[in-house]
Amino acid sequence: MSTVATPRPPSTSSSSPSSTAPAASGRGRLSVDWRIRFGVLSVIWGFSFLFIKLGTDGLAPPYVSFGRMFFGAAVLIVALVVKRQRLPRSPRTWGHLAVAAFLCNAFPFTLFAYSELTISSTLAGVCNATTPLWGMVLSLVALSEDRPTRRRFAGLGLGFVGVLVVLGAWQGFSGQDPKGTVMALVASASYALGWIYVRRTLSDTGDPHLSLSGGQLLVGAVQLAVVAPLLSPLPSALPAVPLLAVFALGALGTGLAFLLQYGLVAQVGPTTATMTTYLIPLVATAAGVLLLDERLTWNTPVGALIVLAGAALTQSKGGKGRTLAAGRGATPAAATDEDEAGRPARPAQSAQS
Repeated sequence: MSTVATPRPPSTSSSSPSSTAPAASGRGRLSVDWRIRFGVLSVIWGFSFLFIKLGTDGLAPPYVSFGRMFFGAAVLIVALVVKRQRLPRSPRTWGHLAVAAFLCNAFPFTLFAYSELTISSTLAGVCNATTPLWGMVLSLVALSEDRPTRRRFAGLGLGFVGVLVVLGAWQGFSGQDPKGTVMALVASASYALGWIYVRRTLSDTGDPHLSLSGGQLLVGAVQLAVVAPLLSPLPSALPAVPLLAVFALGALGTGLAFLLQYGLVAQVGPTTATMTTYLIPLVATAAGVLLLDERLTWNTPVGALIVLAGAALTQSKGGKGRTLAAGRGATPAAATDEDEAGRPARPAQSAQS
């Protein structure tokens, strides 16, 4: 998810009645609007795992991921045209975007699609929630400004205990496919690694966030267009339901969700925006059980709550830092603070402490 600095609050000066009334009115409109964005974003991202499952019913995983990237990029390109912004021009920036697209999008999207051939969409959604745990482990190695604390280490341990509960470790992981589960966990770790790469390389390019993100998805779509035929034969047919699921996955779960996410961060800041992390697996579980008739045992929701509690602790910091939400495909906006025109201004500082 994108992380940008929290916008400055409106002035509360009492020099005149006219200076206070608009501010109060603006806050009233804000409280309604951000809750709508928050709810819609949580539902869209939670349903992404259902869309993946439906997509893989008729299309090979590489083509599910390609369609996701293609339709997601199309939404952002349209947004670029509407806002009259251009894609990045620097070859160096495009090189970094290619790496970011692989780590944040092409690779994890494809792994999740493969994983849902053998595991439930519910389990995939819970595995996705481990991204902050991987983010803490990797950031301690790669980011010198992230300092470990007892609370964050406790969160890391608690989170991985939650994973073991979800998998039913005391039963020898019976009923769970180890290969599919590992692929989902590796995909979540790739999100975290990609977030760190974006933060280190794309935070000061001078390009608008939408330009960078559109470029990243476009490069990822090209990557998968080349690789997908090497991994699986071209589809001989395009069944309606899987195709519609992939369209929804890309246009809604990747393209529109990014626009909603950025608007949410701009309104209420990264701390509140990243609370979607804690609703995504709950929505994914409800969607899988109610709409796909997936089997749910007690250890899945209990383990998911433990994972989310651990993730919350790993995001608790004593100093300045950035938040890392459950991975939904990091974009360059995750590493920058932006001015009113959407231009990166300086490295963002999380409001979370």
